[in-house]
Amino acid sequence: MAHPVEEGDAAPSFRPLWRLMPYLWPKGRPDLRLRVAVSVIFLILATGFTSISPLFYGWAVDQLRPTPANIALGTVLSLVAAYVVSRILMQAFAQLRDGVFAQVQYHAMREVAVETFAHVHTLSLRFHLERKTGGLSRVIERGTKGIDTILSFALFSIFPTILLLVFYTAILLVTLNIWVALSTVVMVIAYVWFTFAITRWRIRFRREMNQSDTDANTKAVDSLLNFETVKYFNNETHETRRFDVSMEKYSKASIQSQISLSVLNTGQAVIMSLGIGAVMALTAIGIANGQFSIGLFVAGNAILVQLYQPLNLLGTVYREITQGLVDMEAMFRLLNQPREVKDKPDAKPLQVAGGEIRFENVVFAYDPERTVLKGISFTVPAGKTVAVVGPSGAGKSTISRILYRFYDIKSGRVTIDGQDIRDVTQASLRAVIGIVPQDTVLFNDTVRYNIAYGRIGANEAEIKDAARLAQIDKFIVDLPLGYESMVGERGLKLSGGEKQRVAIARTILKNPPILLLDEATSALDTGTEREIQGALSEVSQGRTTLVIAHRLSTVIDADEILVLDRGEIIERGRHSQLLELGGHYAAMWNKQREAAAAREKLKEVENDPDVEPGVAKAAPV
Repeated sequence: MAHPVEEGDAAPSFRPLWRLMPYLWPKGRPDLRLRVAVSVIFLILATGFTSISPLFYGWAVDQLRPTPANIALGTVLSLVAAYVVSRILMQAFAQLRDGVFAQVQYHAMREVAVETFAHVHTLSLRFHLERKTGGLSRVIERGTKGIDTILSFALFSIFPTILLLVFYTAILLVTLNIWVALSTVVMVIAYVWFTFAITRWRIRFRREMNQSDTDANTKAVDSLLNFETVKYFNNETHETRRFDVSMEKYSKASIQSQISLSVLNTGQAVIMSLGIGAVMALTAIGIANGQFSIGLFVAGNAILVQLYQPLNLLGTVYREITQGLVDMEAMFRLLNQPREVKDKPDAKPLQVAGGEIRFENVVFAYDPERTVLKGISFTVPAGKTVAVVGPSGAGKSTISRILYRFYDIKSGRVTIDGQDIRDVTQASLRAVIGIVPQDTVLFNDTVRYNIAYGRIGANEAEIKDAARLAQIDKFIVDLPLGYESMVGERGLKLSGGEKQRVAIARTILKNPPILLLDEATSALDTGTEREIQGALSEVSQGRTTLVIAHRLSTVIDADEILVLDRGEIIERGRHSQLLELGGHYAAMWNKQREAAAAREKLKEVENDPDVEPGVAKAAPV
């Protein structure tokens, strides 16, 4: 299933703004709604005082007549004081507006970001396998910043500028004449049209920058997460080259963006200068005809200069708002991503008595062209252990994914104590299953945190008891910081066996009635495997246990063994029965025993002091 790109190809829509409205006017939060109303009042007051300040300036100039004796100093000083106060109030109300609205703004940002993050965790395993983590986190990060940008610029730049233009047009119409007001409006329209036209052209460069930035970030995260693999194959240069290709695209788009910015700034300056020149010329003609005073000439110029300040930022504001809309749209698209696996409206919590698992004629396919499970049926009785074995690609791990309901099956039924897992809530289903996977990935946190992850809120005694049962407590105590030792990215500071024991410890802490061992020891050496197997045997006592295994030596004590091949169960029975049958299982057993014997023989040869090193290396494997 293809997922939409993070950057839209078309012009951004205003749909994200409508999606944002419920967060800005939240239900059940009268305090936040009051803040919105007060912010709008402060915005109007700030704009109003901004509008009248040039008038005080012009009237003060009119009082400064050529003859000093005729100057009404008190009036002049009063007008200067009024000008100063208007400037102070303009700033004061603007800051009050920002301060009052801040709680609404950051509440909306937090709510959308948290909702998106939570939603991403509800999406299917298929979605996460097809997406890149670096790119996904970038979408959420940029979307959250997009909300901040939209609220800051749209609410406190675009709207005040429009309001300011209305106020100034009315002032010019009343104090001067319609031609001066009309000249100002035409100048603003031309300025806005030019700015938007050039900025739309520039947006594609910004999109290219963002796509290159996402690509570079994804490659960097992927490379650093696979640090060891890069080292194994001496591919540092290759990884650096891949990163550099993305950064080169980013640089080219940035250069084009900067050139287009120069074109924008130059055009804006030309239009604004012509507008100011037209207003000054019309006002000068009016003064010559005795229609206007010199103060109005100064006030008109001050009005346009003051209007120029927010208009000068219009290109940046428009670009940021447009990009903010694009980024928000990408995040809302993520938020709208449908869940592949959903709880039914009437889903109830799973009620576990014994924990019997039953697969009834289950058919499953990751895609329509390739059926992975072809009508398999089996039962894991409550408190018993059933193992599923078979070659790679037989569909063994798919069974665990279906049991956890990471995917829904095509046909058939999967039940626990007679309850179809599609009829119960996913949370209650996963709460009763504990898993020890083949590849245990730990959080980059302390040993304590990783064990306690099995049951958030467990106390110290419970954590240490779980570590003891998993036979890892002595290892932890010997660490310099004990339970506070960091395990590193994905647990890379620990060995494979140590990571598996941590996985066992957190499963013990979870204390589930159903245990799933998904090739839990296949990646370990023989000695470590035996130790881990002992811990797993103790953990599985009294629990319904489903074992998915490659090494047959780990499942000889299972109550039943299922041999899976190409999505079908071809043999079933206990270990001894399957050996007597002399079929597929017996052939796998003999092949693995021969391989184990060869390894033991090689080890004996290597440890024999009378054998030359070269001979040891030449021994059969």
